[in-house]
Amino acid sequence: MTTSKPLKPLKIPGEASKTAIQVLDRMINLLDALAVHEESSSLKDLAAQTTLHPSTAHRILNDLVACRLVERGDGGTYRLGLKLLELGNLVKARLSVREAAQAPMRALHKLTGETINLSVRQGDEIVYVDRAYSERSGMQVVRAIGGRAPLHLTSVGKLFLASDDPNQVRAYVTRTGLSGHTRNSITDLGKLEAELNQVRQLSSSKDNEELELGVSCFAASILDDSGKLVAGLSLSAPTDRIQADWLRSLQETALQISKGMGFKPKMSGSNH
Repeated sequence: MTTSKPLKPLKIPGEASKTAIQVLDRMINLLDALAVHEESSSLKDLAAQTTLHPSTAHRILNDLVACRLVERGDGGTYRLGLKLLELGNLVKARLSVREAAQAPMRALHKLTGETINLSVRQGDEIVYVDRAYSERSGMQVVRAIGGRAPLHLTSVGKLFLASDDPNQVRAYVTRTGLSGHTRNSITDLGKLEAELNQVRQLSSSKDNEELELGVSCFAASILDDSGKLVAGLSLSAPTDRIQADWLRSLQETALQISKGMGFKPKMSGSNH
């Protein structure tokens, strides 16, 4: 067993700009203290590093354990929890997707003149994380970056639902009630399942004025290096001017972004 050196109070970067809630400062200080050690840390060491009374540190650590932000090891030691890894991977995926997508999105917008959206899933909704558009696209209903919409009412949302298994889709229906926004919205489980089957067959999806009247969308999947669906690319346009041949360009752009994420498509067999 190795003996640890006396620990100095941890200097937190940006310490001057603390939050207005003291317990959050203490929580972040404890997480930062855990982050500087590769192995588990004892309560005594963590209290010393953060200048917290051991009972205060113990109470906060218990709450962090309950939230899976911290794990309790043998002998009452602590280490960072898997929840932080999950959250970090989500942030990494969204940031890298956005970075990989920006130039291809602008090129697709230049080609079509229509609004191009990048969206990710968050629970039962999609979140718009980036967009390429111009005033000439004339879209009055484009949702702002950071805006949300139900999965079943959007083309990108249908991509994510189509990647779920039937039990997960039914659970989504139970949670949300499949509320509609327009007369074209899918509000019936049977119709949704049929729509999702079509999405799986075509490897693309559409929104036929289901979220906003007068607006239609196509969507294609963006996959990461493991082949996992991490985002969707969609083209939104007034229904009376949307063109079917834009779908191929959209799919090619989504594939380009996927390759930028490390995705390697399987090579199809060739007779030549």
